[in-house]
Amino acid sequence: MKDKIKILYEDKYLLIVNKPNNLLTIATSKEKENTMYHKVLLYLRKKNQKVFIVHRLDKDTSGLIIFAKSEKIKRYLQDNFSEITRKYMAIVEGVLIKKQDTIKSYLAETKTNLVYITNDKSGKLAITNYKVILEKNNYSLLDIEIKTGRKNQIRVQLNSIGHPILGDKKYGNSKQKASRLYLHAYYLEFVHPITKELLKIELDVPKEFINLLK
Repeated sequence: MKDKIKILYEDKYLLIVNKPNNLLTIATSKEKENTMYHKVLLYLRKKNQKVFIVHRLDKDTSGLIIFAKSEKIKRYLQDNFSEITRKYMAIVEGVLIKKQDTIKSYLAETKTNLVYITNDKSGKLAITNYKVILEKNNYSLLDIEIKTGRKNQIRVQLNSIGHPILGDKKYGNSKQKASRLYLHAYYLEFVHPITKELLKIELDVPKEFINLLK
């Protein structure tokens, strides 16, 4: 079923889903209904429950997204978002000299919604940790943990060190042929706002990643 939602966790307070790549998280001026939010809205409406977006992923990024079922839960999670561990896997072009590092930079945005690195500290600080997991065919598989949640953060910062994410037409090498953007939000860890249980949600490596690195 095309519109079936891949649910990783659900209770009466939260819903965590696996968003496919090439799907918006929320509506834009051009697209209102073909979004992850709208699919979740229809699903929860059948259960007479509301939905509130906690955070988002880029259209071309796949992986875990948290939805709240009340305004109170949404606000709590957003206010404590720095306490949520968020990990990604990415395949980048080339072989990195530093196999493990932290990228810190200030990000700003143009009027055309292009994010860029600025020396002006009026920009927003972005912190990204990465570790090389595998190198093959002049590609590198990275395990990434973000300490801040800035727009396009991972994509801009990896491109800034000369290793754009494979398939990134916006911040990378558009001449490089790829079936998708090779960025996947695979891991979330946080304390449940109500039950205080430690939640750990993890996804498998997408098959496209495995096929590329075979």
